[in-house]
Amino acid sequence: MCGSRGSTPVAGAEFLKYGGSTSCVAFARDGELPSLILDAGTGIRNLDKLFGDRPFKGTIALGHLHWDHTQGLPFFHAADNDEADVAVVIPGQGPAADVLRRMMSPPFFPINPEELHGRWSFQSIEPGVHQLGGFTITALDIPHKGGRAFGYRVDDGTARVAYLSDHNPTSFGPGADGLGELHPNALELCRDADLLIHDSQHTAQELPDKSFLGHSSIHYAIGLARAAGVKEVLMFHHDPDRTDGQIDALVAELAGSMPVTAARENSTIDLPAPTSA
Repeated sequence: MCGSRGSTPVAGAEFLKYGGSTSCVAFARDGELPSLILDAGTGIRNLDKLFGDRPFKGTIALGHLHWDHTQGLPFFHAADNDEADVAVVIPGQGPAADVLRRMMSPPFFPINPEELHGRWSFQSIEPGVHQLGGFTITALDIPHKGGRAFGYRVDDGTARVAYLSDHNPTSFGPGADGLGELHPNALELCRDADLLIHDSQHTAQELPDKSFLGHSSIHYAIGLARAAGVKEVLMFHHDPDRTDGQIDALVAELAGSMPVTAARENSTIDLPAPTSA
């Protein structure tokens, strides 16, 4: 877990436990360096501690193109490296390099994507099953305000992770509990997953006043996980104003519902979870 904050990076003593870097999750097999990265928020820079002088060789799959999921891309030194081999994939909405150049070129940024060091490729993909970074990835459209967004399901044959980082299920209607519909794509991505990494920017109480921002509540994620047979939920995309103490309180509140933890910057999760003797 490289970055777990939503919307904008934050700093300060009250954010040290869960971190202030924005969305980025890396996947690796035992004993190997990560070869698949989901999203490239400012948290992607934390991977440089792991890579050291070694180049990144793999895939960076962007769920969508908002700033908090892309701004770390040119600052990931292991990828901006003469020996790097990087494939960037985005939800289809035109030629990928052209789309990325809209946020990464003068006058907004000094270089464009093609000027990064190493071997880079840029591809737009459509919903379906893809082989990316050595993993089997299912990509499906999920609702989020301000551009096309994908949720991802990552499968390596031993564990399954669902990643719905920015998710606005109320766009399909209020659902049975007013938190949004358990729509088919969300259920398919989550079905029998070992871990669900889900947008938890709001609480159920906050959602009515903030749903226009295009996010969901942690309480929705719990309902989705139960319906889809998920084993554990990881709260993700924390509100930039939510302090460590407030996140701790949310985890404690939800403790009796099902296994729920909060994503922490620079943490590692081993899957499948070890079985007790």
